[in-house]
Amino acid sequence: MAEIGKGVTAGKLAISVQKRLTRAQEKVMQKLGKADETRDVAFEEMVANFNKQMTEGGKLQKDLKAYLVAVKTMHDASRRLQDCLADMYEPEWFGKEEMDALTEDTDTLWLDYHQNITDKSLTSLDSYLTQFPDIKARIAKRDRKMVDFDSARHHFSSLQKGKKKDEAKIAKQAALLEMAAPSWAQGLISAHQVAQTNLSFNQAEEELGRAQKIFEELNVELQDELPSLWDNRVGVYVNTFQGLAGHQEKFHGEMSKLSQNLNDIMTKLEEQREQKKDATAAAKTGEGAKSEETNHSESASSAPKAVQRPGPPPSRPPPRPVPSPDQREQREDPVEDEASVADVNTDSSTTTTQQSEVTNGSGGDLPPGFLYKVKAVHEYAATDGDELELKIGDDVLVLAFDNPDEQDDGWLLGVQESHWVQKKDISVKGVFPENFTQKV
Repeated sequence: MAEIGKGVTAGKLAISVQKRLTRAQEKVMQKLGKADETRDVAFEEMVANFNKQMTEGGKLQKDLKAYLVAVKTMHDASRRLQDCLADMYEPEWFGKEEMDALTEDTDTLWLDYHQNITDKSLTSLDSYLTQFPDIKARIAKRDRKMVDFDSARHHFSSLQKGKKKDEAKIAKQAALLEMAAPSWAQGLISAHQVAQTNLSFNQAEEELGRAQKIFEELNVELQDELPSLWDNRVGVYVNTFQGLAGHQEKFHGEMSKLSQNLNDIMTKLEEQREQKKDATAAAKTGEGAKSEETNHSESASSAPKAVQRPGPPPSRPPPRPVPSPDQREQREDPVEDEASVADVNTDSSTTTTQQSEVTNGSGGDLPPGFLYKVKAVHEYAATDGDELELKIGDDVLVLAFDNPDEQDDGWLLGVQESHWVQKKDISVKGVFPENFTQKV
């Protein structure tokens, strides 16, 4: 069995070598112009388009993979940067939980973006390109079978042309044999020579038929597939880049929202830092003022008092419009003003005492809606148009709000006493933080 196997293998190898040799000889004859070549201009154009399409598809696949590598690199860089910020972000800072969630959302967004491009664009392109190697191999096979067909065609044609010469040669030889051979052998010799000639001719004709059939089957299949494949490239390009554009649009839209959230967190963190900075400055200023008061109080009393530091001014909504002078000057009669003050305050005796003290320091006249007087113990810089500027030591006459609902917690309405004494005008009244003052 082993010997038979070797014989079969050797026979196939011999046939393959003989085919290659025959094809090489045929190509040489065609290049030398001694044999014609089967040409199909339309098919050659299809093959040129196929080669172009295969090259472009391979380049697109290569560049898309490079793009995915870049996305992965950007993802890694973004993750390291976000992790760095999350690690540095102290727990007491504004938006610590939001910052941690934003880091996770950013990482998830990058992962989804990379995966979507891989699944929707690259995978589809890979499937499109898998058909090219098979078609390329069949085109090469078709070219080989075309050479075999040309070789068989030329061989048959040469036998067909030489058949008449062989027949004449056989007839001449038969005439010579007839003279030399016995009469009973002459017919046998002639029949044998004719049979040999016909056998070679018939074999060549059969070989030509087989070669032509194989070539034409491959040729017809490729002529149907190549134009269809050439047209399909448009749909592949549309799906690839349209899908990529859609994923990019979604990714950048979501990333824009996360970037805006990060910007808002950073803005709030900066505001928090500025508030702490202002509170620290106010505390230092208040500590100096308290030190002076403590020194004066120590001279009057042996018991020292603890110095209190005020916090930042209470937060308040956007500034309200300042009332018109007509709305401010509701009463001009000092007797009626004192009566209104008594209605507002729950302790009428205390209010009467405070009013008398202010009256003594104000030339006997009080602003409408007066409640009591306070002294500024810390400086306050107004941040809105309806706020009152305070300096340490300023005396302020506290006024009642025209509408009690407009009063914010921790804020008072008043006018500088010095301004009232000089001009009797409350148009410059404004709100100020209560914890920056003390009652007097």
